[in-house]
Amino acid sequence: MDGQPLDPAELVDRHAPSPNWNERQLPISMLVLHYTDMVGKDAALTRMCEAEAGVSAHYLIEEDGTIIQLVDEDKRAWHAGKSSWRGIHDVNSASIGIELDHPGHTNGYRPFADAQIEALIPLVHSIVKRRDIPRANVVAHSDIAPDRKIDPGELFPWGRLARVGLCLANPERLDLGDPFENDGAFLLALDRFGYDISDQTKVVEAFQRRWRPDLIDGVIDGECRAILFQLLLDRDRGLAR
Repeated sequence: MDGQPLDPAELVDRHAPSPNWNERQLPISMLVLHYTDMVGKDAALTRMCEAEAGVSAHYLIEEDGTIIQLVDEDKRAWHAGKSSWRGIHDVNSASIGIELDHPGHTNGYRPFADAQIEALIPLVHSIVKRRDIPRANVVAHSDIAPDRKIDPGELFPWGRLARVGLCLANPERLDLGDPFENDGAFLLALDRFGYDISDQTKVVEAFQRRWRPDLIDGVIDGECRAILFQLLLDRDRGLAR
């Protein structure tokens, strides 16, 4: 995606300040995408603006593409919960969180609305360019909390973001054989890539949900091994920035 990033003021349709934030302890280096897993466009907004709920995000994008800002980007919104990515355990301090208004797996999982993704792409572009966030750090909630989260799920169109350079694309070449001698080696490589591997089945499912969404079974197979190996090769060659 070429050109200068738009100022958020040009993208945000309205503000709904949430009281659920505090000061950051780390520089911004990540962007985390979520779905709300709630029914009705006002349900998630109401919850994230209630002090007793203790949750928030920097932005909420409704299905019609309306962008609502809840927390200033320089502040620490409370969207990630217990999570980690690439050695960062205070993900809230290091990230900007975007919630997509969506019923989620709880309420009838379905594809994301085109208008919502069309609004998301320039917002992500604005954030990652202004904040110098690498593509490898544009992640799903399920990537940073694989033991307890599955959003935004297997139907999220990562390919649309990848085609405009906003996240890593799925590797195209998988002809490198079987690079890991056993499941333990694969899990250590997942850890090296950035995942918390505490729950083996859940982390493999999270990896599949992001990189091989057609089959999510928690089983480490040859295709999973080849995908991860290529992702690591690309990163080591400096192609994952």
